[in-house]
Amino acid sequence: MAELQIIGGPQSNFVWATRIFCVEKGVPYQHVTAMPHTPEVDAIHPFGKIPVMRHGDVTLCESRAIIGYIDRVFDGPSLMPRDPVAAAQVEQWVSMICTTIDPLWLRQYYAAYVLAVRGNRPIDRSMIEAAIPKMEPQFAIVDRALAKTGYLAGEGFTLADAYLTPIVFYMSAVPESAALMAKTSHLKPFLERQMARASVQQTKPQTLVHEMIGRH
Repeated sequence: MAELQIIGGPQSNFVWATRIFCVEKGVPYQHVTAMPHTPEVDAIHPFGKIPVMRHGDVTLCESRAIIGYIDRVFDGPSLMPRDPVAAAQVEQWVSMICTTIDPLWLRQYYAAYVLAVRGNRPIDRSMIEAAIPKMEPQFAIVDRALAKTGYLAGEGFTLADAYLTPIVFYMSAVPESAALMAKTSHLKPFLERQMARASVQQTKPQTLVHEMIGRH
């Protein structure tokens, strides 16, 4: 069988979630590091986003499509329940993470730190101050979802948790969101459990933007 390639920068939460899925399923793959809008990525994704995938003649973009393909093509345990209701509950959390949580927590709030480090300029406090009031109720919603079992949906680790883990990891590393986490009861234990998983440790980025903030 042709080699499976997951293409994208390791710091991307969507790349990270896709790699977590591959390890959990036991699927060998090559990780090809490439940033958005580079030739390797633009050749597959019409909008230049990561991750993208190459598997022989098959190319795909968007993490959920990539994961769905891998889940169907390769043998191994799935992070999607077989029960249709349980699967739908996982999918609705994946959708909420991608459409609501990621745009605010990462693209608006955490991006203030990323842009400062990468541009070697002061942190834009206005981005942070605009995001925090909207983030606080969302942290509470996620915390309530984790209250019953410690997972977003069901009794064990699912694709929803694979999507959430990288984001919560980044939130734990910078001051304002770490303070929001401290007000919750279940987010910190969730993160501690997931960071101990072999799939998360094996795919954790080696270089993290927030580690450079103190030197900025």
